[in-house]
Amino acid sequence: MPIYSKELMNQLGKDSSLRVVHKHGPCSQLHRQDKANIPTDAEILRQDEARVKSIHLKLARSSGSSNVDQIDATNLPAKDGSVVGSGNYVVTVGLGTPKKDLTLIFDTGSDITWTQCQPCAGSCYQQLDPVFAPSQSSTYSNISCNSTTCNSLTSATGIKPRCSSSACVYGIQYGDMSFSIGFFAKETLTLTSSDVFKDFLFGCGQNNQGLFRGAAGLIGLGRDKLSLPSQTALKYKGVFSYCLPSSASSTGFLSFGDTGASKSVKFITLSTVSQRSAFYGIDITGISVGGQKLSIAAYVFTAAGAIIDSGTVITRLPPTAYAALSSEFKKQMSQYPMAPALKLLDTCYNFTKYSSINVPKISFFFSGGVEVPIAAEGIFFVRSISQVCLAFARNNNDTDIGIFGNTQQKTLQVVYDVAGGRLGFATGGCT
Repeated sequence: MPIYSKELMNQLGKDSSLRVVHKHGPCSQLHRQDKANIPTDAEILRQDEARVKSIHLKLARSSGSSNVDQIDATNLPAKDGSVVGSGNYVVTVGLGTPKKDLTLIFDTGSDITWTQCQPCAGSCYQQLDPVFAPSQSSTYSNISCNSTTCNSLTSATGIKPRCSSSACVYGIQYGDMSFSIGFFAKETLTLTSSDVFKDFLFGCGQNNQGLFRGAAGLIGLGRDKLSLPSQTALKYKGVFSYCLPSSASSTGFLSFGDTGASKSVKFITLSTVSQRSAFYGIDITGISVGGQKLSIAAYVFTAAGAIIDSGTVITRLPPTAYAALSSEFKKQMSQYPMAPALKLLDTCYNFTKYSSINVPKISFFFSGGVEVPIAAEGIFFVRSISQVCLAFARNNNDTDIGIFGNTQQKTLQVVYDVAGGRLGFATGGCT
């Protein structure tokens, strides 16, 4: 376990802060109890590609022609080997009365929060926490299928809700065939001992499939009114922030409300991504390598726009932008031998003969001239010392939306001021 800095201890001590760990890291209970199912690097990249394709598919569909809208929530198709994506980060929250602790993936690209529930009438994958039992909670109740609350599911999930007797049935499908189906309900959510929310709306999953790898479910941190930030906005004013740890053996935080963001936080304006309200849009304007601003025309970034996503591992760039980044990076790293490509990562090095290396600093520029330097931990994806790859990848074409992924967010404090329509970055957020 890492030694916490004084600043991090102070952050974790605040009432509205949760401890963040990597799902597959040694600080995670999931790792300690399920080592046999830790994905390989190739699996992580393959699952990441599936997530990105899912995001691109959602954004490419027009509002009136989405096939997902036509799926019956009670009969979603299953597929062996389905994934929701890897490289995810988890937190532990309490649900029910008395509360039961659950380890959930948090995801800025999703709106609805759900967990597996007994009696698992359809199917439940293996999780490490005991499966939540609604019958053992005094504060659980189903939502009526004729209510406006039930009807609000369509915007959050992209799937029209159904009825089972008089109970509202939700369905959420992640595009890569992972899914959760169950009762839409309300329950008491406990974030910390002093942050308890009655009548929190969530999905109580009775049929769940996909490689969630031990996590009990998912926390939706998107922009829809059913997301956790929206449901807790009365207290937290639509503000949350996180810092993703530098490595799988380190710890970060997820905080809600204005917890005194560092004065060094630089804010940019959030943009709206058409067709899909869950995503947080950002305006990338440029990239520099080793202090050298790359010659990339502005329209390359504006053609499709970009989002920030806590669930995507590798940042995706327009092919034109990626080509410029890779070319300049290779130029400044020319003293080191190249290595074979690793799946979608094609700028790789063999550092076997080196005890230390000099890596050029990479910075992203956003609207308003805000510069965000990428931490050293966010530049490479390391398979082994003989295959260390630049942790960026190209989209298929310049019209696919860009994604600022979680590898590049490591150690940054990322502040989401949803109500204020802005997003903030500060370096050294976890230390």
